[in-house]
Amino acid sequence: LAEEPAAGGPRSQPHIIFILADDQGFRDVGYHGSEIRTPTLDKLAAEGVKLENYYVQPMCTPSRSQLITGKYQIHTGLQHSIIRPTQPNCLPLDNVTLPQKLKEVGYSTHMVGKWHLGFYRRECMPTQRGFDSFFGSLLGSGDYYTHFKCDSPGICGYDLYENDNAAWDHDNGVYSTQMYTQKVQQILASHSPRKPIFLYIAYQAVHSPLQAPGRYFEHYRSINNINRRRYAAMLACLDEAINNVTLALRKYGYYENSIIIYSSDNGGQPMAGGSNWPLRGSKGTYWEGGIRAVGFVHSPLLKNKGSVCKELVHITDWFPTLITLAEGQIDEDTQLDGYDVWETISEGRRSPRVDILHNIDPIYTKAKNGSWAAGYGIWNTAIQSAIRVNHWKLLTGNPGYSDWVPPQAFSNAGPNRWHNERVSWSAGKTVWLFNITADPYERVDLSARHPEVVKQLLRRLSQFNKTAVPVRYPPKDPRSNPKLNGGVWGPWFKEDEKKKKSDKSKGANKQKKGKKKKK
Repeated sequence: LAEEPAAGGPRSQPHIIFILADDQGFRDVGYHGSEIRTPTLDKLAAEGVKLENYYVQPMCTPSRSQLITGKYQIHTGLQHSIIRPTQPNCLPLDNVTLPQKLKEVGYSTHMVGKWHLGFYRRECMPTQRGFDSFFGSLLGSGDYYTHFKCDSPGICGYDLYENDNAAWDHDNGVYSTQMYTQKVQQILASHSPRKPIFLYIAYQAVHSPLQAPGRYFEHYRSINNINRRRYAAMLACLDEAINNVTLALRKYGYYENSIIIYSSDNGGQPMAGGSNWPLRGSKGTYWEGGIRAVGFVHSPLLKNKGSVCKELVHITDWFPTLITLAEGQIDEDTQLDGYDVWETISEGRRSPRVDILHNIDPIYTKAKNGSWAAGYGIWNTAIQSAIRVNHWKLLTGNPGYSDWVPPQAFSNAGPNRWHNERVSWSAGKTVWLFNITADPYERVDLSARHPEVVKQLLRRLSQFNKTAVPVRYPPKDPRSNPKLNGGVWGPWFKEDEKKKKSDKSKGANKQKKGKKKKK
């Protein structure tokens, strides 16, 4: 009996490889009908479990923060937009992270790729948040070859790090997808597969700027739309990179006891080559095209290989799922929003999740016609929010760009000439209700037909909102300018300055807080 592994559990602590693609659209994978070939992703997904009711957040920082903490944005203060390069902001330091929990139970933790969870203080850096090593970029985007980023005219710097220092010796013009893959191969070669490893690979691809090595364009000369053609080449390179990662896992002896998770961080951006067709909307919106993602799990440890999971899964679920698989402990006082979904994925059981708070963003531009009256006195519908409960999804406020954008591969006309299915806003709506199971493309708004369901979901939103922490979205700090930091984007906030300041400005802070509330 002692030899017998726990039911559904791996033989020993599994190696965990989490691959996060950036801005990959829902349609942009072979098995969702794309014209772009992704043989590696198709094969890994077909032999694993495809997650076909899987949700993330509509932008980079929110998805990454929820993955690494298992908490909704309303519980970390990151519910508005993303962390900008010049903002003194980062994932709050009182949040325990996934790599920290895995380190507690003996894992080596390594991160390669895009961080985008803030860096204004040294304590915010990946190596201070649980990673033994970090190789990658701190910002949300940058040049794939020079690893250089301008946030605004004259505010420019280098953004490639090895642990806590700028990796100038890697300034060799190597395309980031390939450079990150080489780094992963080195990590796997130098580590023993007898010791459990957590590898978080957050590729920059396929986020803009649209750049790819020439040879990946070969199969896509026929795509007239230049953005789509470049995007296709980037995705082809990413697919090859993931093949190289899986080959390294096999070569160095990790594969048999590994769990590979693949996910996009948000929907695609049609203006930058992505496609979410036939879903509605795009990256940055709470329509399905912004939040329903490509995702799958591939592992020899899965019970039901080659299956499709249609149960509700959210990006916050990886935190408790992976910690449990790693035989780690989740403290009882940790208020998580994620669920352990391993049995759902591996054995086809029902998901413990019945709802998802997609978000409540109190700062986002208010909808002109929104009101408490439109929300039956339960909720102010001017506020941007979205929630899913069972089959139902409710959106309020200003949900963002709402067209259905058909594949643009062969159209070279600009966005204003696309054959989009436009929705006129003349009705001045601020509440929408959809049955997503029956109507995944959000074509039939049921809010007028089912006012009782609307009220129920508004009450649930209101309950969630009672648990929200204040939004952290500070103004720009001029000291963030890379020119003041040796030409590198990096931590600029010094502790001693902070102490002096905090003594001086306690009174001033109180005034500021009052002003912020008024805003």
